[in-house]
Amino acid sequence: MSAEQEKFVIQAVIEDWAKALGDMDAKRVLSHLTDDLVEFSLAPPLQFQGKNADNLQNWFDTWVGPIGNKSRDAKITCSENVAFARSLVRMMGTKASGEKVDLWFRQTLGLIRINGTWKICHTHESVPFYMDGSFKAAIDLKP
Repeated sequence: MSAEQEKFVIQAVIEDWAKALGDMDAKRVLSHLTDDLVEFSLAPPLQFQGKNADNLQNWFDTWVGPIGNKSRDAKITCSENVAFARSLVRMMGTKASGEKVDLWFRQTLGLIRINGTWKICHTHESVPFYMDGSFKAAIDLKP
């Protein structure tokens, strides 16, 4: 398979994983992850390792309805068994508290090929913060 074809396959994996997150389908989300996943997410702690269906479901339970997500400026780089994907992602929806969420964040995914199947082994999500001394997350930025 050519590098361009591999990128198409990897993009399909990422899109299905993102759709599963939006649909709050924990089983499908976890099916795209390695067992030893390393996650640097927007929420604490600084680092989380492994798959945890309960934690994922607890996060889903803080939302009402689907979680909207759109990515843009995606770029995939891959070799035979390792790939990296980066993009800007917009997350939208309503929290169980009634709070409306609409924010952009940066996302980098690391993938490895296991027995011919691409799996996400590393996720990194971040938002910049204001360096004016407030250290507040800059969740009002838009691309």
